[in-house]
Amino acid sequence: MVYTNADRNPHPDYAQLAADIKDWARALGFQRIGIADTDLFLDERRLQDWLGAGCHGEMAYMAAHGTKRSRPAELVPGTLRVISASMGYFPASAASPRQVLADPALGYVSRYALGRDYHKVLRARLLQLAHFIAQASGSLGYRVFTDSAPVLERALAEKAGLGWMGKHTNLISREAGSWCFLGEIYTSLPLPLDAPESRHCGRCTRCIDACPTGAIVAPYRVDARRCVAYLTIELHGSMPLELRPLLGNRIFGCDDCQLICPWNRFARSTEEPDFLPRHGLDAPRLVQLMEWSETDFSARTEGSAIRRVGYERFLRNVAVALGNVARRDGAVSLALNRRMTHPSALVREHVQWALLRLSQIPAE
Repeated sequence: MVYTNADRNPHPDYAQLAADIKDWARALGFQRIGIADTDLFLDERRLQDWLGAGCHGEMAYMAAHGTKRSRPAELVPGTLRVISASMGYFPASAASPRQVLADPALGYVSRYALGRDYHKVLRARLLQLAHFIAQASGSLGYRVFTDSAPVLERALAEKAGLGWMGKHTNLISREAGSWCFLGEIYTSLPLPLDAPESRHCGRCTRCIDACPTGAIVAPYRVDARRCVAYLTIELHGSMPLELRPLLGNRIFGCDDCQLICPWNRFARSTEEPDFLPRHGLDAPRLVQLMEWSETDFSARTEGSAIRRVGYERFLRNVAVALGNVARRDGAVSLALNRRMTHPSALVREHVQWALLRLSQIPAE
């Protein structure tokens, strides 16, 4: 199809192109698609305030790129619009999150990390979409992002009408809840804009109340230094002693604020095979995870987002979870003691903490 406007020939008919982009995106598996401009002035101020308060912890990359994160045209010169897309990931076939969290013998992995690494899945689909757009428009300057560069993806998705920012800072949609991945195409095409959606959290504070570590310090503000996802994924060193007992059996990320959100009653489970659980990681037994060799870890996290923490931090996380079982268990103590000679001081420290915790539990 040639996108021309009879009144202004040969200029492209951008309205028709935008409509087709949304059709192509849905055919590629995206649930929602929208188009935003690049004005993120208010979000830039909030980001600077958040960084100034040190809420990013050790995530130096959040402050490393100046204003490129909040000014798309500085990151990709010539950018006029951002095509924002979302893809749901909640796997109905996975073990019940609440049942896993309630069983101290199991480890909880955030639902987004149960299948194939979403970066690879979304990037491939977005590149396909960009190829379709380039073929149809004749020329297209663009770059594709999936949490892979300094991009304010949730702010852009909100501007593009995909949903609104919840008080837990995740994007929420009326139709899909918050269980979704986001990706973007920065483009030089002056496509028509979609209207942003207003926020619909009202006076609800369930996500704030449910946070196990009190990381949601105010509506729309998360102190990453207290967040389970930060502690189990981003933090490279020792976990703060006062926060370890609050992690429970969460070994990679946390979904508590999403599990409690009323809007997720309307979320649809994913039918994307790449997001379905692999290697039983939807309800793994902690003792077995503690016994994994580095070869086991590499094999069972191949193609998974879990691999980013590395074997050493993975054992650190599992050790903390085992220290929170809240009962004496010979198998747990044995698994921990076997790691007391691990070459990593980080692993030994958290194993020792877990053994001390278990020793303080009265015998049944």
